[in-house]
Parts: sequence; structure tokens; C-alpha cells
Amino acid sequence: MANSQCQIILGSQSPRRRELMAGLDLPFTAINIDADETYPAELQGGDIPYYISRAKARAYETKLLPNQLLITADTIVWLDGQMLGKPHDADDAFAMLCALSGKTHQVYTAVTFAEKSQQPIANSQSLVLSTIVDKTDVTFAELTDAEIRYYIDKYKPFDKAGAYGVQEWIGYIACTEMKGSYFNVMGFPVHRVYEYLKSHGVL
Repeated sequence: MANSQCQIILGSQSPRRRELMAGLDLPFTAINIDADETYPAELQGGDIPYYISRAKARAYETKLLPNQLLITADTIVWLDGQMLGKPHDADDAFAMLCALSGKTHQVYTAVTFAEKSQQPIANSQSLVLSTIVDKTDVTFAELTDAEIRYYIDKYKPFDKAGAYGVQEWIGYIACTEMKGSYFNVMGFPVHRVYEYLKSHGVL
């Protein structure tokens, strides 16, 4: 269904993003991108993944070809004015889940689409970036210490923002309300990705 003239590249090592992208039934190649994910301290909420997803795209700039479309993404959990990223260890994950217990938080995912644009005057190529940001409000039930420790011990959510995967056991027992995209909470708002690809003639 994709335009045969355009090769889609997903720049993510996340198995969840790769699975969700595959669910769109579009041919794509998945790669890992090593990028600096630090961001300016003054950034808030959705501006953080916006900045990082674009940094990931720029890190691949020299390898991107004119007929390719690169997709990069970043997800954060935002609670009471603070960013919860990936936990460093079990204690960090425990602290995050204790903070999320019984509260409503926001999940922001930014998706950046990058392509090379030919500059006729300089006869050189530059990177053109377009970024979308999706937000989902998620409410958690009160969790006991035993429930939190069970989840951490069994599922080891150290590669997940906010120390949880909504598609896992913790999501089954704790997620009482959600306003917005479920897939955005998983880290990839596929409906927005499809919408972008369709509106920009990639499909």
C-alpha cells in the first residue's frame, strides 16, 4: 500500500514500536539509532519527547537517502510537573510506580518524520523534519507495595517510561481510566502515524 518510491525506516529499537508499525501492514525497515537523549532543563511535558525524537532523527542524517522516510519516536510519562523516564533499577521503578499509584498522569509520545530535501541553489541536501505529539491521560488505581514489587520482579520494566507497560499485568489491574490513545501509551500513536503517511502521499 505504501508508495514504492519511498522506503520507510523506523528508527527504534523498541519491540513495541516495531510491532505496532508492523500492524499498519506497511513495508518498513527497522534500525537502531544511537543518539544523545539529553534535553534542555526548561522543557516541559510534550516538548521533551518532541526535542528527543528530533535529536534521534538528526543523529541519522548523514545516512538517510533521498528516497527514504525516517520515523523516530520518544515517549515520556508526566506526573505533577515532573518527567518520569526509564527507571535505572528496581528501586527507581518502585519509586515511580508508588508515585503513579492512585493518580492521573499524562503520557506524551512524539513522532518525527525526516526526509532529505534537495536544495536547488546550493545543490545540496538538508533534513526536513515534521513532528507530531500525542497525549493520553491515564488514571491508576491505588497499588499495594506487594503488587508493585510483584510486577517489577516478574516483568522488569526497566526499558519503559514510567516503569510500566500498559499492555502488561500492571495495566490490567491498575489502569482504571484512559483519555486518549491506548497505543500512544504503548509508545507509538499508530493512528497519527497512518494519518501523516496518508496525508503526505506516502500511502
